[in-house]
Amino acid sequence: MTPFGEKLRQLRDQRGVSQKDMAKAIGVSAAYLSALEHGRRGQPTWDKLQRIIQYFNIIWDEAEELQRLAMISHPRITIDTGGLSPAATELTNLIAAHIRDLDSSAVQSLIDQVKKSTDKRRR
Repeated sequence: MTPFGEKLRQLRDQRGVSQKDMAKAIGVSAAYLSALEHGRRGQPTWDKLQRIIQYFNIIWDEAEELQRLAMISHPRITIDTGGLSPAATELTNLIAAHIRDLDSSAVQSLIDQVKKSTDKRRR
């Protein structure tokens, strides 16, 4: 499941909406919605994302958060390390090879470290 898929399911559950009903309302198949929630489909198109936001009638910060989650929820990514250091290439390959072996606390630790590092650079 992707971060977007997890949030989408959470929104549906909170509102007591079935995949079938939501899919019909936003003009997609229930199979597509299921695949989106389970991470078997990549990011929704801008149009589909807007239909989801309108369907749940969410605004401002919550809509922005849903858009952010969609942007970071592609289940199959490619990372180009050309021009980066050998260490960056090694890190990328290690993560690719072992991501399934990492427990949730190790994954969260890596996320926190990357966010902390990039936040420092922005300042």
